Amino acid sequence: MIMFSLAGLTAFILTLVGVPVFMRWYRRAHISGQQMHEDVKQHQAKAGTPTMGGTVFLLAMVVVTLIYSFLVQTLHGGIWAMVSVLLIYGLIGFWDDFVKIFRQKNEGLTPIQKFSLQVVGALFFYFLHVRPSGIDSINFFGIAIHLGIFYLLFVVFWLVGFSNAVNLTDGIDGLATISVVISLVAYALIAVKEQNFDVLLMIAAAIGALLAFFVFNHKPAKIFMGDVGSLALGALLAAISISLHREWTLLLVGLVYILETASVMLQVLYFKWTKKRYGEGRRIFRMTPLHHHFELGGFTGHGKTWSEWQVDGLFWTVNAIGSVLALLIVFLK
Repeated sequence: MIMFSLAGLTAFILTLVGVPVFMRWYRRAHISGQQMHEDVKQHQAKAGTPTMGGTVFLLAMVVVTLIYSFLVQTLHGGIWAMVSVLLIYGLIGFWDDFVKIFRQKNEGLTPIQKFSLQVVGALFFYFLHVRPSGIDSINFFGIAIHLGIFYLLFVVFWLVGFSNAVNLTDGIDGLATISVVISLVAYALIAVKEQNFDVLLMIAAAIGALLAFFVFNHKPAKIFMGDVGSLALGALLAAISISLHREWTLLLVGLVYILETASVMLQVLYFKWTKKRYGEGRRIFRMTPLHHHFELGGFTGHGKTWSEWQVDGLFWTVNAIGSVLALLIVFLK
C-alpha cells in the first residue's frame, strides 16, 4: 500500500505545482476565461476565471500512473486501457473547450461531433480492454446477465453516458471535484477487495491529483476544470466500474451524476409535453442541472437562494450515502 500512497502523493504534488504555472501562463496569454450562465446572477462575478485546469490534473494522473506501473512492472493492457480513456476523453473535452474559448463559440463542438468522438473513445476501450478479457456480461447485484455482442452497446452507453453526466455536474465550485473523489474512494476499497492493483494505482493517482486541484477549485474558485477534466473523469469512473466488473455500483457510487442528468431530461420532456398540451412550456425545476435548482431556492424557495457551499455539502452527502450503500452491498454479500 506504500506504493499506492506514494503515487497519490506524487500526483498531488505535481498538480499542486502545475496548476499555478498553468494559471500564470493562461493570464499572460490573455486568454478569455469561463463564460457564465446569465440566469444564475451569483455566478456573474466568476466570468473570466481561467478554465481547462483539468489539463493539469489529467497529465499528472497519466504520468504518475505510467511511471509507477513501470516501477512495479504492471504496465500492461488494463493500465493502457484506462490511460487511453483519460487521454481520449480529455482530448475531446480539450477540443470542446478550445472551440468555446479561442474561437468564441459558446456551444463548443456540436452535439453530433462530441457524441461521435465519445463513441469512438468507448469503442477503443472495448476493443483494447473489454473484448480481450472475454467479459460479455453485466454483474447486476451479483447476478451475471450475459449480453454477448450487445455488451459492446452497454460499454458505449456507460462511458458516453457517465462522461456527460459528470460534465453536467461540473457547474459550481468544487462540486464535481469532490464528488468524483468520493466515488473514487469507494472504488479504491472495492479494488482492494478484488485485489485489482492496476485499477487501484490509477485511482490513487486520480485522488491525489483531484485533492490538489480542489485547493484552487473550491469556492471562490481560482480555476475551473473545463470539459477537458469533467468528460475524462466521467469516462474514467465508467471504465473503472467495468474493469472491476461491478458495473451496477456506479448507479450508487455515481448517484449525484445520475440525479443531475435525470433533472435535465425530465425538465426537457416536461417542458415539451406541457407546451404541446397547454400551449406553453412549464418546468419542474427552477433551472437544470439540479444544482442550479437549489442555488435558486430549491423546492420551497420563498425567494431565498442557497450558497454554493450549501449545495456542495448536500450533493457530496448524497454521493457519500450512495457510495456507502454500494460498499455495504459489495462487502456484506
